[in-house]
Amino acid sequence: MGFRSTLEQVLAEGRFVVTAEIGPPKGADAEKIRQKATLLRGFAHAFNVTDNQTAVVRLSSLAASVILLQMKLEPVMQMTCRDRNRIALQSDVLGAAALGVRNMLCLTGDHQSFGNHPSARGVFDVDSIQLLHMIGDMRDRGVFQSGDKLRATRPEVFLGAAANPYADPLELQLMRLQKKIAAGAQFIQTQSVYNVEKFLCWMDAVRSLGLDKEVHILAGVTPLKSVKMAERMKFHVPGADVPDAVYQRMKSALNPKEEGYAIALETLRSLKKVSGVKGVHLTALFWEEIIPSLVKDVGLHPSL
Repeated sequence: MGFRSTLEQVLAEGRFVVTAEIGPPKGADAEKIRQKATLLRGFAHAFNVTDNQTAVVRLSSLAASVILLQMKLEPVMQMTCRDRNRIALQSDVLGAAALGVRNMLCLTGDHQSFGNHPSARGVFDVDSIQLLHMIGDMRDRGVFQSGDKLRATRPEVFLGAAANPYADPLELQLMRLQKKIAAGAQFIQTQSVYNVEKFLCWMDAVRSLGLDKEVHILAGVTPLKSVKMAERMKFHVPGADVPDAVYQRMKSALNPKEEGYAIALETLRSLKKVSGVKGVHLTALFWEEIIPSLVKDVGLHPSL
């Protein structure tokens, strides 16, 4: 069968996938993207490009994705609903597909109050579930959200969404996951895993509903670089779950960087063994240089 992207093909073949995040800069410097991409080349199957992450203005996800394509690397273009209405979102889907983007991750987006323009007006014309459905209809039925038909090539894209194993109540989160799958999500990237035990409970529930057979689940891993980062993740990042044991390990470590790396390595080794987990998504915030070592040390590099 034909595959829309390498990411889709590798997942369909049952190989363990690695995706890595590349955050665009707060400026018009394409070289920042190229530097990160060069560092990570060969250590991930595809590269997530964030869309004004945490509501902070950055170089656009679409532009950064095209820079990766120019380097013969495969982007996963994130699309958030915070900043654009359904007209602009559908237009960007067409534009990205025309330029060669084949993977899209649909997100509602962090509220603008978290970013550097807190007085900006959030759009939120649709949410991530509606966005998935909208793009799926453009691709599979050749129609816009309005019902009008596309008059040219359909956007052949592999669709993804996000899930948070730590949000309560569990039943509601499983319901949202089911809705995302029904709306067209083909792969899921999860919130960063620090609390492995709670993640395993979430996966038990996912498997009990058979959802692991309907969608490819990639578990998120974000290495802790410092005690300050551990505190931010534990106390200030909504949806994150840093157990006391992990926090204490970081606080008591003589070298927090080394300890954070060790924790990430342990987490990755655990996640590789979890039934239903088809890969990992690595987000190393301003610490991208450790991703090649992590991938090699956990034994994933030979499978790329």
